[in-house]
Amino acid sequence: MARTNAKTIARAKRVKRIRKKMAGTSERPRLRVYKSNRHIYAQIIDDAAGHTLVSMSTQDKEFAPGDEKGKTGAAKKVGEMIGARAKAAGITKVVFDRGGSIYHGRVQSLSEGAREGGLEF
Repeated sequence: MARTNAKTIARAKRVKRIRKKMAGTSERPRLRVYKSNRHIYAQIIDDAAGHTLVSMSTQDKEFAPGDEKGKTGAAKKVGEMIGARAKAAGITKVVFDRGGSIYHGRVQSLSEGAREGGLEF
């Protein structure tokens, strides 16, 4: 069970507030980002059907840490890879869900990588 301190409660409130305003459809699914201390995860979700269409993370088998620098570089690579996977699945337009995190650092880097990978926000 998750620890319930002020930070996690505040983040949960932000997530709930963001999700009230956006939902992924089959035409324009939702690109959801979650970051932990070590890893970053991204999923493309169709909320109408309740299915994850494409996913990618730093723990994925295809992800091989190369010459990128640190966690921000790894996030950019994950963004590029999820963009390529989405293109292969026929997805070009998405709604970006930052998951309660501010649009800065790893989250921003992942979104830039996804744009370079062929996704349109």
